[in-house]
Amino acid sequence: MDRNAVRRAWDEVAETYAARRDPDGSDAALIDDLLADLPPDPAVLDVGCGDGARTLANLPPGSVGLDVSRRGLDLASETVPDARLVHGEMSALPFAADRFDAITAYHAVFHVARERHPAVYAEFARVLRPGGRLLTTLPGGRFETVRRGWMGGRMFFSAPGRERTLDQLRAAGFTTVETMTATDPLGSSTEFALATLDGTTDP
Repeated sequence: MDRNAVRRAWDEVAETYAARRDPDGSDAALIDDLLADLPPDPAVLDVGCGDGARTLANLPPGSVGLDVSRRGLDLASETVPDARLVHGEMSALPFAADRFDAITAYHAVFHVARERHPAVYAEFARVLRPGGRLLTTLPGGRFETVRRGWMGGRMFFSAPGRERTLDQLRAAGFTTVETMTATDPLGSSTEFALATLDGTTDP
């Protein structure tokens, strides 16, 4: 699936995905760990925000939600009316460098072809300030597939594997990477990475 096909797929299933998620999953609680060490009134970006109820709604007021699906953003405008919502693609983020203190990317990067994942993590590092933090889903296996019938539609999933993903995060400049497990929106156990960008700056 190319980028436009993924966008269309998400437009088709956005409402169904929002309705089927488990409201009591524990992955939203990981946001507290992310926010704990951030400065007051942090600038936070939620990549792949969808309808906003899961992640964006738990971020500080005025956080930015980005999604490839305009239908997802329409839903988010109702769920999180105080958020700034941006239509865009994560491997070419429409933001200036050093813009954010933190990024969340829940169940998002594996909808991009795995050969483009290094570009995605490089973009995350570019828009984060030195010492910024990233909370992202960590794929457990290596796969590339289109799942037909997913949420009543069809969806593209792609990942290079757990260890390759960790290597890509470090290569992008995330010098500290912690991992933890939580229950995802569909009730499955999922591993996450909480990564900190190198805090040094060029002279």
